[in-house]
Amino acid sequence: MLFARRREKHLTPPQGLGAADIRTESSICTGETTVGFRDPHSGKLLQAVAVHTPQDLVDFYRAYGFEPPR
Repeated sequence: MLFARRREKHLTPPQGLGAADIRTESSICTGETTVGFRDPHSGKLLQAVAVHTPQDLVDFYRAYGFEPPR
C-alpha cells in the first residue's frame, strides 16, 4: 500500500467526558483564555490548553474528533 490514506489519530478525552463538557475560562487579571474539559464533580478544567486565536479553539475540538461550534 504505497499510497494508503492515513487516518487522523484523535486524542482521548477524560473518561466520561465529551464535547458537551468542553468549556472556556478567561482570567480576570491577565485575560488569558484556556479551553478544556470541565469535570462536573470537582469543577476543575481538565486537559486545559491556552487559546490565543479562534483557530486554537477549533484545533482543540478537532484534536479530540469533535466538530467545533459555529
